[in-house]
Amino acid sequence: MPRPDIRPTHRLRSAIGLLGSAALLVTASCGERQAPVQDPDASITVFAAASLTAAFQEIGAAYTAAHPKTEVTLSFGASSELVAQINQGAPADVFASADEKNMGKLEPGSVGEPADFATNRLEIIVAPGNPKRILGLADLGRSDVVFVSASSEVPIGRYAQQALDAAGVSATPKSLEASVKGIVSKVVLGEADAGIVYVTDVLAAGSKAQGVEIPAAVNVVATYPIAVPASAKHSDSAGRFVAFVLSAAGKQILAKYGFGTP
Repeated sequence: MPRPDIRPTHRLRSAIGLLGSAALLVTASCGERQAPVQDPDASITVFAAASLTAAFQEIGAAYTAAHPKTEVTLSFGASSELVAQINQGAPADVFASADEKNMGKLEPGSVGEPADFATNRLEIIVAPGNPKRILGLADLGRSDVVFVSASSEVPIGRYAQQALDAAGVSATPKSLEASVKGIVSKVVLGEADAGIVYVTDVLAAGSKAQGVEIPAAVNVVATYPIAVPASAKHSDSAGRFVAFVLSAAGKQILAKYGFGTP
């Protein structure tokens, strides 16, 4: 008696193939929905406003001491420049801005809402001994005073103009520097007589410069926010760093460098 032919028909083979393809698609789809594995000890890159340089160098060292497996790479610059770099694909795991305006330019989807972590105030920076006898904002408009600032895109440039406007002073900068550090450098090197910077910058300059107080009525309070960009490759580790900045230990270091609390 001949054996029956039990080979699958063409239609059955097609059905089996379709089922196999569907299974692969489901597996792939499930794989796409799975969150990437995070490492709380992963090394991170922190982009921070230039005025945070000294404070964040100490914060980075303190964080690394507490988490020896994590290497923290710090990159400083004008907040406007840093956010542009991040939006263009620069590998930043944390962004600390000197203003909320530039933080708002960060591509949507950051990991958690930006958190305010520090405040700062403005001060006029002059050479030691104040040779031009600059006593207030009005003196920045004098023809014999070389005044430098930054563009309105840079937080310190916008804050400086706000203070001048509030005081009713017209002062034309001799040059517009890329960041607050550029303003400090011009005065320290004797290439400018004065500039408007943060109180923390005058403190950081030490004996190389001195400050002239700006009255509270026309001063500007700068608020510093920090966030983990959506493009961060190590958001888990970055989140832990942000938590450290916001902690009592982080605030203590910031206060040491003249920063206030929001």
